[in-house]
This record gives sequence, structure tokens and C-alpha cells, in this order.
Amino acid sequence: MPLALLALALGAFGIGTTEFVIAGLLPELAADFGTSIPTAGLLVSGYAFGVVVGAPLITAAGARLPRKTMLLGLMTLFVAAHLLSALAPSYGVLMTGRIVASFAHGAFIGIGAVVAADLVRPEKRAGAIAVMFMGLSAANVLGVPLGTFVGQNLGWRAAFWTVTGIGVVALIGIAALVPRGGRPDTRLRHEFAAFRDRRLWLALAMTTLGWAPVLAVVTYVAPLLTEVTGYSSAAVPWVMVLLGAGMLAGGPLGGRYADRALMPTVYALLAAIIAVAAVLMAAAHHKIAVLAVLTLFGVVASAAIPGLQTRVLDQATGAQTLASAANVAAFNLGNALGPFLAGLAISTGHGYTSPLWVAAALGASGLGIAVLSGALDRRTARPLPEAVREPALKA
Repeated sequence: MPLALLALALGAFGIGTTEFVIAGLLPELAADFGTSIPTAGLLVSGYAFGVVVGAPLITAAGARLPRKTMLLGLMTLFVAAHLLSALAPSYGVLMTGRIVASFAHGAFIGIGAVVAADLVRPEKRAGAIAVMFMGLSAANVLGVPLGTFVGQNLGWRAAFWTVTGIGVVALIGIAALVPRGGRPDTRLRHEFAAFRDRRLWLALAMTTLGWAPVLAVVTYVAPLLTEVTGYSSAAVPWVMVLLGAGMLAGGPLGGRYADRALMPTVYALLAAIIAVAAVLMAAAHHKIAVLAVLTLFGVVASAAIPGLQTRVLDQATGAQTLASAANVAAFNLGNALGPFLAGLAISTGHGYTSPLWVAAALGASGLGIAVLSGALDRRTARPLPEAVREPALKA
């Protein structure tokens, strides 16, 4: 495994940590700035909105720069944003720091996925992408709990200083380990032209609807555990660690199988998300069973990521960098859609198991899009690229 993948994974670890750590520090932030907790909560949604908007815009703006240069610039921006956040004298300045950091988030993950895929042989691309995305999964297991602990005991600013340090180490690692490479050989207008292909849009829709079930479940795990299963609120973080551990294990597993058979793996994992969400409806009433099923849910959810990302890269001929960033935006649309529909189901009186029904329905939609996308591939198969055909011709 190229060491450069570890540098990319560390950058993803810092990004994943800062995305969610603030949720556990809302009371401290609200008290410090004299705002309500819902107002402090806008620091979470503002970040998500920034990822959706910033990923394609920042990537497009730097389309002609070498990818290593872009990664270094984005990580520098990430570090600067966290310095601003750690020193923020007001709520408005902190929100500014969050949005700037979110712009770096989307473009870094999108470009980093392309760089990771280029570091290995073509048949190992999904596995390489999985290694980078393990940084995001590790953030859920280690980064967020550690950042929350630091913030609660040393003040919320200490959490931002910690993430700043992670960003600095990642920046040094990228500078030292990621090969420079040449400039991208695709003009920006060619990148945008690739979005005329409906197959790319189907791949992006597959990401949104395939990932939305995960956040529909994860967002409302706490009330499910306390109100349905009967756990105390003190037990919830430990259960979340199990869920995160499942996600950490699932990424490499999904990458390995996606490298062998991409679309069959995507079909199987989206079907597994539906099935495990359905099983969780029954398991939620049993304290031991719910632990096992939630861990399994983490495995299948994370395992789906490499395949979804690789599928977009496959469909984005001549536009992999911009399409990869667009797929990060698609993941974040799923982050918004799943919790929104699950919250709507709860607010209309269907109880804390209703997000599981919502997850199953969203997963079925994502699987349907995936099947349609695969069928369209078979009907309109692209000819093999010249680089692939030529060896056969010479033989």
C-alpha cells in the first residue's frame, strides 16, 4: 500500500472529525456565545451546506492546477479555517470558519479519491479509495469521541486546536508522500460536458439515495436506544463506538469486493442496507441484539462507499476530478435527505422506529436507480478505451 494513501486518510480523518465533533459541544458553544442550542446547531447545517456548494465550485476553480497542488492548498485552507475557529471572538466568526473549512472538505475528498485511485493499478482502485475513506470512518470511532472529550474538559476551542494539529500533520504528509504528477489534461469545459451523460447523473443519484438511509438511521440512534431499547443515555456513546467500529471494518471489505465486481457489489450492499434496517426494527426491542445489528449496519453502510465512489469515476470519462467532487456533494445531500425524512416521520407520530422504515424505502429507491444504471450500461455499452484495446490488437 502506498504511504501516500495514509497521508490522504489522515486528511480525511481530520475532515471527518471536524464535521461531527461540534454536535457534542453545542451546549458549551451556546453558553459561550449567549445563543440558543438550536442556533448553535446551525454550525452543523451550515457546514453541510458549505460542503454541497463548495465541493464542485472549488474543484472547478482549480481544475487546471496539479492535483497535489490542489490538495496542499485545500489542506492549508483547512488549517487556516480551524485557526480562525479556535480564535473566534464571536458566533459569526466561528460560522465563517466552519463554512471555509467545509469548502476545503468537499474538494479535498473529491480530489483525494481521484489521487488515491491513480496511486494503484486500475484493478485496485476501489480498495485504494476505501483506504482513504477509512479516515472518515476512523473519525467516527476515534476522532469525534476524542474531540468531544477534549472540548468538554478543556473548552470547545481545544477541540478546534486539536483538529488544527491533525491538519498540519496531514499537510506535511501530503507534501512529502503524494507524487506531484502532471497537470490534468482535461479542460474545464470538457469536465462540464461529461455531465450531459445521464449515466453520470444516475450514478450521483445512486449515491444520494444509497447513502441517505445510513444517516436516517444514525441520526436517530440515540432516541431509538433510549426510548425503544431501554438503554440509558450514558450507554449511547458506547453503542455509537460499536457502530463506528463496524464502519471502520466495512470500508476495506467493500473496496476489495468492488474491485472484483463493481456493480454486483453495489447491488448486494444496497440490498444489505435495506435488509439490515428491516432486521433492526425487531432487534431494537432487545438490548443484545440491537448491538449486533447496529454493528452490522455500520459494516454494510461503510462497505458501500468505495463502490459508489468508483461507479461515479467510471461514468465520468474525462471529468473524474469534478465528478468526484460532485459525488461528495451527493453524499452530503444524502446526509440531509435521510435525517429530514426520518425526522418528518417521527414528528407525524410514527415513533422512533419509523426512521428504519424510511431507511428501507430510501435504500429501495437507491437500489432501483442502481439496477436502472446497470441496465443502461448493458444497452449503451461504451467501446473500450484505446489503451485497453491495443494490447489485444497486438496479440
